Amino acid sequence: MKKYILISIITLSTVYQTNAQSKGVKIGYIDMEYILQNVPDYSEAKSQLEQKAQKWKQDIEAKKIEIAKLKDALKTERALLTKELIDEREEEIKFQETELLDFQQKKFGPNGDLITQKAVLVKPIQDQVFTAVQDIAEAKKFDFVFDKASDLTMLFAAKRYDISDQVIRVITRAEKREQMSAKQVKQQEAKDALEDAALDANPTLEARKKALEDKKKAREQLVADRKAAAETKKAEQAAKRAELLEAKNAKKTGTVPAKDKPVDDKTTTPTEANKTADSTVVDPKAVKAAERAKLLEDRKKALEDKKKKILEDREAAKKAKEDAKKAKEEEKNKPKTE
Repeated sequence: MKKYILISIITLSTVYQTNAQSKGVKIGYIDMEYILQNVPDYSEAKSQLEQKAQKWKQDIEAKKIEIAKLKDALKTERALLTKELIDEREEEIKFQETELLDFQQKKFGPNGDLITQKAVLVKPIQDQVFTAVQDIAEAKKFDFVFDKASDLTMLFAAKRYDISDQVIRVITRAEKREQMSAKQVKQQEAKDALEDAALDANPTLEARKKALEDKKKAREQLVADRKAAAETKKAEQAAKRAELLEAKNAKKTGTVPAKDKPVDDKTTTPTEANKTADSTVVDPKAVKAAERAKLLEDRKKALEDKKKKILEDREAAKKAKEDAKKAKEEEKNKPKTE
């Protein structure tokens, strides 16, 4: 594909070279990655997708910990279990590992949810960029516009031919105009036309404007960080003053501060303690054995339920496949009408 594109460019360049003296070829390019990073809608949606991916990763880690616990429990209790129970435990662990691998593939595989949702996320922005490039190319008479972030190799690209900021400006303006009245839109279009004329007359003006905006954002972030740090320090000082005041008042009145008071104020006499101890005699081994038996029973039931569900799903899939095959054969054997 790259070779085809390069051959096409060379061919077109050769054709245009014959008319280079009479008519210059105007070429521009965009950087799709840069545009996506600076479009607010994409940034917000990307942040939400990253939060989803982080949640999936946490689920995977939790599942790994659960499987590790099952393995450790089997290793510890292997000597106390029968061969049948050991086989059930190993089968359950294997089932859990298979389930984990399936989940990882479903979320992060080549055709997983992450890749699919990224494509869905990028598509509307790509459509907006394509429309904006078409408008800019027609208005400013560009002959070619390439994408720097694509598979096409660009060995050199002069910044003055980069129209990425213009594309971002067109998309941002379109979003703002959707919230304006007809009169406001007309006024804004006149204002935008003057701004574009100024930028065309002085290309470095746009770079300076962007640099000023970046500095402004950096200053605002610095102020916000300082304000947050000051509020945190103020809260810590207030808490410390309250603690010192409480200790001072406690010293005057002879009371114990709240943080030094015992948590459990219930008292039990030795006689009552002895009565409690003597009233019920519990065998720890019996309790542990009962808990282990219940745990094994619960795991066995859960494993049987999962196996049953898998078999039902397989049967349903098999039936659907057979029905589809049967319908295809019927369609194939259906007599053709002239």
